[in-house]
Amino acid sequence: MQSKLKYLILIFFLIVSCSKEEIIYEPSKKIDPYVTYQEGLDAFKENDFFYASKKFSEAELNFSKPSAAAKAAIMSSYSLYGINFYQEAEESLERFLNTYPGNSNSIYAHYLLAIIYYEQIEDEKKDLGPLLKARKKINFFLKEFPNNDYAIDLKFKNDLIQNQLSAKELYIAKYYISVKKWVPAINRLKIIVNDYSKTVFIEEALHRLVEIHYHLGLEAEAKKYAGVLGYNYNSSKWFKQSYKILNKDYKFTKKKPPVEKKNIFKRIIDKIK
Repeated sequence: MQSKLKYLILIFFLIVSCSKEEIIYEPSKKIDPYVTYQEGLDAFKENDFFYASKKFSEAELNFSKPSAAAKAAIMSSYSLYGINFYQEAEESLERFLNTYPGNSNSIYAHYLLAIIYYEQIEDEKKDLGPLLKARKKINFFLKEFPNNDYAIDLKFKNDLIQNQLSAKELYIAKYYISVKKWVPAINRLKIIVNDYSKTVFIEEALHRLVEIHYHLGLEAEAKKYAGVLGYNYNSSKWFKQSYKILNKDYKFTKKKPPVEKKNIFKRIIDKIK
């Protein structure tokens, strides 16, 4: 009986030992960041920006050299921008600027952030937030890096933003005019005159100020704004309308088109006839 029990115990241990799988701990495979970066670059060239961003981020984490890691980080950010992942790209760029503040690509990171904010502008009449955010970042860039090549593009975009903000003020002013709220209308128009004098809406804003002040019986004020309009934009249709308000009997005469000169061959033919 005891021998049988010993036999059963032996069989049990043999079964248990045979059923256990041997656990082998292999050392983790080391990632070559240069290979990973190249994989990201290849994907980037094929416009596979999502995969490229993943590989660039992976390379950044494995680079021991800060400059190489920074390059991978900025490429990851740009890849996210390439697929319009604006929020993720913005967060990635902010992290880049905090992690690699002295890196040579910091200027580009600031530029790309400005572009991301600018491209999210939709309708300034409904939401001024993205527009004001873009203007703030663009103004920061132009102040810090005025001679950088990217500044040319941002100056152009800043002019467009100024026009959009000016259009917003004129839109509100015209609403107030339509409901005969003269004081808030004047205040909005003065914002255009004082803050957005280089925009395309300055001429109409000056005319509306002439119009409102004349309507209120403030002829001296009306003439003041008409004078500014005439001095700077005397060929403008808005100046002509303002002039007519202040000079009811004046009629603008249209210039006759210049007489087309006959060419020399036509004159010779006429003489022959």
